[in-house]
Amino acid sequence: MPRVQRSADVTWEGNVARGSGALSAQSGAFQGLPYSLPSRIGAPEGKTSPEELLAAAHAGCYAMSLAGELAQAGTPADHVEITATVTLDEVEGGSHQIVASELRGRVRAPGVDPQELERAVGAADQGCPFSSLISKSGTVTVNVELEGGANGD
Repeated sequence: MPRVQRSADVTWEGNVARGSGALSAQSGAFQGLPYSLPSRIGAPEGKTSPEELLAAAHAGCYAMSLAGELAQAGTPADHVEITATVTLDEVEGGSHQIVASELRGRVRAPGVDPQELERAVGAADQGCPFSSLISKSGTVTVNVELEGGANGD
């Protein structure tokens, strides 16, 4: 894979406690997504957070990686559904860091057996750059189930 770079722009007004900001992708995929400290650590109230964006990125990366692993094994997925839950917590010394990301999902892949799915799930985690990044400071757990029974039908 060639080197990939993507950019986002952020504006912030005010102090941390009472300020607010907006996030925009240079690709144009999203513009002016609002975020603030209260929406980051409390109720989102229609605003996003860096952790929510990381969760979306991790789920997207992992879903693509799992789809690739299943296709490479000759049992391409018809449908992959992944939810990532990222946890930010206070660590020793009082700073905060991402301590975990939990991936939960369902796969519809006709013909795949549970052992092949287990192999693909592990390989997809190893092949996902976001899993590698998060596991350097926290843990990544993955639980993916087959839709419709043991053979994925």
